[in-house]
Amino acid sequence: MPRPLGELEDAVMTRVWKWNRPVTVREVLEDLQQERTIAYTTVMTVLDNLHQKGWVRREAEGRAYRYEAVSTRAAYAAALMNDAWSQSDNPAAALVAFFGMMSEEQRQALQDAVRIVQGPETRQAPEAAEPWPAQAEQQENPGSAEDAGGR
Repeated sequence: MPRPLGELEDAVMTRVWKWNRPVTVREVLEDLQQERTIAYTTVMTVLDNLHQKGWVRREAEGRAYRYEAVSTRAAYAAALMNDAWSQSDNPAAALVAFFGMMSEEQRQALQDAVRIVQGPETRQAPEAAEPWPAQAEQQENPGSAEDAGGR
């Protein structure tokens, strides 16, 4: 499981993920400098650390390197969510609490993702879809998320 990225690591990885191509220290530096004062050597060190941690691969280009993401931001976010969920002593309650924090758009995206994972034979038309258990429970019983954990 990946350890969460630090603030500067995340700022660097955001650019690497967004650009979705091999990048140089100079490119990342110039983009970061639009937001903050930062030295070339700092960005170089962060990219080297990200390489050592397995977040980026690098290929030599002259005396410098080009860095490329090993996985996507989505995969990183999924790994963080999976780790947090697996550390819960009550995974069902944790999911109910998580669903309760979601906006309607996020719940719809989750429903769409579940349909994709389940495959075409279990897909329903959006208007025929049942509400998520967390939504139904919130409508019927506005109690705490912990109440659902023992079910």
